[in-house]
Amino acid sequence: MGRNIIKHGILLVDEIGFEQFTFKKLAERIQSTEASVYRYFENKHNLLTYLVAWYWEWVSFQIDFHIMNISDPEQKLRIAIQSLVEASMENPAVDFVNESVLHRVVIDEGTKVYRTKQVDEENKDGFFIKYKALVKKVADLILEVNPKFPYPFALASTLFEMANDHVYFAQHLPQLTDIKINGENLSEVREMIDFMVFKLVK
Repeated sequence: MGRNIIKHGILLVDEIGFEQFTFKKLAERIQSTEASVYRYFENKHNLLTYLVAWYWEWVSFQIDFHIMNISDPEQKLRIAIQSLVEASMENPAVDFVNESVLHRVVIDEGTKVYRTKQVDEENKDGFFIKYKALVKKVADLILEVNPKFPYPFALASTLFEMANDHVYFAQHLPQLTDIKINGENLSEVREMIDFMVFKLVK
């Protein structure tokens, strides 16, 4: 049941958007009851937080996997940037999470997880541990390139915002960005972030 909620929760949020998403609609989609969904998640915000945390953990795994045997600090940081931008590769080991659809959900809805009036309380409750760990991972890679760089955490968290914001802007508000996206090709986003990061860090 929990896997069904996650699988179809991702698909439904992607299909109709978070504002229109309700547990009633999700229950209808999975042919169950609202009460059964509420047994797993207190509200739809908590479900979105869970899905986005899943995504952050997936990105973290992608970074670890791809830099495993790399020693050059610059190459590791470039790989991390690529993982942030293109973390939509599906994981066949988890058949109830479509990572490519989840990637779209994070781009469209991800900031709603922490831009709320409850953010301080939720932070104390550990809602954002995965995100903070991921930011620290990238900040550490930035410091490997330049140990004297004064703003590694600010830059790392900005990278996440840039990676998602500029995909969103290119798709919906193109006058707010200089990049263009052709289909699923996000190479221009990666190139833009590479350019800015290495100009700053080096």
